[in-house]
Amino acid sequence: MKLPLRLNLALPLALAIALPALLLRPPAASSADDPVTAAARHMERQLGGRLGLMVVDTQTDRHWAYRADERFAMASTFKALACAALLDAGEAVQGRSMTIDAKDLQTYSPVTGKKVGTAMTAAELCAVTLATSDNTAANLVLEALGGPKRVTAFLRSAGDMVTRLDRTEPTLNEAKPGDPRDTTTAQAMVTTIGDLLLGDTLSADARGRLTAWMEANAVADGLLRAGVPKDWRIADRTGAGGHGTRGIVAVMWPPGRLPVVAAIYVTETEASMATRDAAIAEIGRVIAAEVVR
Repeated sequence: MKLPLRLNLALPLALAIALPALLLRPPAASSADDPVTAAARHMERQLGGRLGLMVVDTQTDRHWAYRADERFAMASTFKALACAALLDAGEAVQGRSMTIDAKDLQTYSPVTGKKVGTAMTAAELCAVTLATSDNTAANLVLEALGGPKRVTAFLRSAGDMVTRLDRTEPTLNEAKPGDPRDTTTAQAMVTTIGDLLLGDTLSADARGRLTAWMEANAVADGLLRAGVPKDWRIADRTGAGGHGTRGIVAVMWPPGRLPVVAAIYVTETEASMATRDAAIAEIGRVIAAEVVR
């Protein structure tokens, strides 16, 4: 598996020069006994569910995979993709004014719930939903785009033939085992989010805005951010849903290094949210140890 050859011109020159050659090389395969894969397997056993993981270190082209081609519900990780689609749709759609109506409020709307009767642009709503995971804001972004199918269409145009969005909040979080709706794979998500934040599917301005929105995520401190060193920059999006679903997709920048792209999904477990978060944080710690060794 490799990330698409789409160069982010915003990268520092030395890193930008190195990136194409790294992406052209076949990736170094992960071993079933390597620390990251072993940590994924161990955490899956501890949680008593199913865990999928894909990690790509673009500095060395190493990758780690565990159930990377199995489908998992995206839950709120879809919000990064929806906002990428919005940025790709152009200024007219981004600037569309969306009035927040009481009848549209969904469970967990910490920002829009206080703004009933007011209007926000679709771009402002993206900033809100990527920072706080506000569900009403996410639905209004989907409305501005023309519905979930527009996100899927954008993904297909970007080369992702796996990920699909079928519903809106909150039903997309159902995460019923075996239901393909609103799902992705860890491999597909790593490839897509890596392309969106590091490649050229989006314009340089759009990449910068999406990265900034994801770096401002205020609801992810207990996951990968808790496992990797504090001096790593992280742009991430988390999600949670039914049947013990928990997920995160992230691009992480160790100091002076090309980024690490990761997607981790957990489902079909009765473990508490705190336990699921701790499992992802521990995997993050192992990833960091492997990357900087």
